[in-house]
Amino acid sequence: MNILLLSAEVTPFAKAGGLGDVAASLPKAWEELGHTPIVIVPKYGHIDTRKYEIVQTEVIFSVPMGTWQEYGRLWRGVLPDSTVPVYFIQNQDYFDREGIYGNPDGFADNDRRFLFLTRAAFEAARALQFKPDIIHAHDNHTAFAMAFLKSQYRNDPSFHEAAGVFTIHNMAYQGLYEPKRAMELTGFGMKSFYSGSWFEQHGIVNSMKTGIMFADKITTVSPTYSQEIRWAKYGEGLQNNLNERGGDLIGVLNGVDYTEWDSEKDTMLYNPYSKDTLSLKESNKQKFLRDCGLSENEALQNIPLVGMVTRLTDQKGIELLEQTIENFLSYGVMRFCIIGSGERKYEDFLRYIARKFPRRALIQIGYNTEQSHKIIAASDFLLVPSRFEPCGLTQMYALKYGTIPIVRATGGLADTIEEFNPTSMTGTGFLFSAYQRKDFAAAIRRALSVYSVQPYWNIIRANAMECDFSALRSGKTYIDVFNWARNSIR
Repeated sequence: MNILLLSAEVTPFAKAGGLGDVAASLPKAWEELGHTPIVIVPKYGHIDTRKYEIVQTEVIFSVPMGTWQEYGRLWRGVLPDSTVPVYFIQNQDYFDREGIYGNPDGFADNDRRFLFLTRAAFEAARALQFKPDIIHAHDNHTAFAMAFLKSQYRNDPSFHEAAGVFTIHNMAYQGLYEPKRAMELTGFGMKSFYSGSWFEQHGIVNSMKTGIMFADKITTVSPTYSQEIRWAKYGEGLQNNLNERGGDLIGVLNGVDYTEWDSEKDTMLYNPYSKDTLSLKESNKQKFLRDCGLSENEALQNIPLVGMVTRLTDQKGIELLEQTIENFLSYGVMRFCIIGSGERKYEDFLRYIARKFPRRALIQIGYNTEQSHKIIAASDFLLVPSRFEPCGLTQMYALKYGTIPIVRATGGLADTIEEFNPTSMTGTGFLFSAYQRKDFAAAIRRALSVYSVQPYWNIIRANAMECDFSALRSGKTYIDVFNWARNSIR
């Protein structure tokens, strides 16, 4: 099966969150399963072409944008640990700038940038003579691929047998565009934009809705989230559209690329380790604490280390952290480490607790891949108190590293973590349901109660490290979805 994956992010070239990881891991799984995927992503200005051996091709193509033509050029690389080709669309006006989206407020021309990317993907595939069986578009940035496939390219010999699958990673980000400009750029025109049309939501163009309504099949990134978004609480205003397409909507749990996230093979760690050599996990913890400025005696103290690797946003439950963490730190029952960036108010809070508890709160504002690996390996527990979480990957990474997740039972967190039962010795972490301070604190206390207590401590870590949430398993499920999509258009 020929699969064209289109995304605004692909790890390691361009990443702002879990979208990039999934867009990289799935094609590698499909290749391993005997299929032929290609990946298309913008050539952003920050991508290090030398480091990743990305080379310029001679492929230059025109891209219809409204009533005129624009142009793109292809660069080529491969996904690490695979032979999957990645094609980077170069357009200096749109992509030759720092960053992906223009955080915190977004670039003013993001509508034009991502509509160009989406339309250019079709023209690039045609120039490469790649005839896809599936076009797999991810999130609002590339959602219009579903509409283009059913309209402008419906009778094109390169695409007329292709099915479109749209994957929703986060309903909160829908891609809202000014109608006159967006409808002109896409070529549909204002005649196609009216109240109740597949493009319109509350008087503006809604890319997420467009993808949902035009796709042959729709997926979300976990089974629980696929049910949650059918209700107003999580549907972000599109729950009626999702229920209308309910027969074509399915949740496929994201998977982990274990070539990158494996405690036994992770070269970013101080000491790689397995479930049979957990003493080396302890050495990772001690060396990490020393690197954070603690003395040798402090690093050797038998105090649990609770970590977070996260964006600092309301979605991630940082307000619960604000309400809870000081109490635990003041009693000295744990140390806390975090790496993340985001909303200024949350960054300021973390700086505050770092000053108040300089030996107990180890704060790193920003993002660094190597430090993320080190924190997950060094920590005894990982906090993921999300208000909502379509899937989440960090809790799955943590399991592979014997780091016990403390999570809210929502979305993919509920699908991947099982409450530890000290009687049956089953389970892999600790969950709380209500988005409330007392429930979060209670889950932390339950977790701390098993720290270093045998046999529970060794058993829960072994349970965690034996979990398999591989991208290969996720990839197989997507192949079933793709076949379902193809059969639906025949």
